[in-house]
Amino acid sequence: MKVFISSLISGMEAERAAVKRAVERLGHAPIMAEDFGARPSSPQVACLGGVRESDLVILILGSRYGVPQAGGVSATHEEILEARNRKPILVFLQGGAEPEDSQVALINEVGGWEGGLFRQEFTSPEDLEDKVTRAIHRHELAHAVAPLNPEELKARATRLLPALERGYGANTLQLAIASGPVSAILRPAEMEAPSLIAEMQQSALFGSHPIFDRAAGSRSRLEGEALVVDQEDGHRSGASVRLWPNGDLLISLPVPPPTRGMGLPVVLEEDVASKLASAVGYAAWLLSRIDPTERITHIVPAVRLSGDGGGAWRTRAEHDASPNSGQFPWRQGEHEEPVFLAPAHQVRQVLSMDARRVVEDFVVLLRRRWNQD
Repeated sequence: MKVFISSLISGMEAERAAVKRAVERLGHAPIMAEDFGARPSSPQVACLGGVRESDLVILILGSRYGVPQAGGVSATHEEILEARNRKPILVFLQGGAEPEDSQVALINEVGGWEGGLFRQEFTSPEDLEDKVTRAIHRHELAHAVAPLNPEELKARATRLLPALERGYGANTLQLAIASGPVSAILRPAEMEAPSLIAEMQQSALFGSHPIFDRAAGSRSRLEGEALVVDQEDGHRSGASVRLWPNGDLLISLPVPPPTRGMGLPVVLEEDVASKLASAVGYAAWLLSRIDPTERITHIVPAVRLSGDGGGAWRTRAEHDASPNSGQFPWRQGEHEEPVFLAPAHQVRQVLSMDARRVVEDFVVLLRRRWNQD
């Protein structure tokens, strides 16, 4: 395994050497700017290339931010941005440091990434070496459970989406997440633990990314191996979360039609984006809740928007301008096929560290799918 070591070089020589010893002791190959030697590319390009070449990134943050590069951020910050939605990152914060303002902002940025990110403080180079050794070992164990099979993950994500039901009319947004490497994350007793069910319901109603209607009640049950927490919304199916013991997830959210208009079938892009952002945020929280030690390292998210007849896809401004008229095609179901990112398999951290871009890309893919002839 290739491990990229990211930090300031000046003033952190002892810490970088400690991390290098830990990496080499475990039989892995450290990638460090100090070892690049003469190259035809600039140091900036060489370092970013080292991030892309690596299998794991270790980030060390102390008191100093570093000199901003041409892009306006420091070299270390650039390396984080390059790695954050592509590589697993282990972050180590120097305890007792008094960071300068720009470094405070960077630490807060890293701290704002909910879940899917290992963070720990260290007190000395020796303490750092010990903690890096143990963190890499845990990372290895997570990967040693089973080899990662991207195609199998994509196929599993597709299978998580249930058969389409006809006759309800309402549109439903579904986010399916297949988790890997394949492992038993939750024991049977943990799947039925009242504390897990209560926390899932509480977060779905009042968490940072609520997905349930606070005016409606919720219930829980087991369906096969899956734990289901859901709501009923009158005669239509309400929001629901399905969780499997291996960490697979399925979140289904109704997308009601806009209030303005004459009941014509319309999908508002802003409503889809809002629902999807809530689903992605809730999924990141739930994975962090059931797998805090990050045995799940990769995911394949699949998104589907379904509804009888399809209807017109519009922005809110387009609908407000003409709420009672427009083209409303009746389709046979081709618009309801799931969409995937490219590549389909992503590091787990994208759900928290790059959620905005994930939502933006999925909304564009859904719009294309919905509007295809």
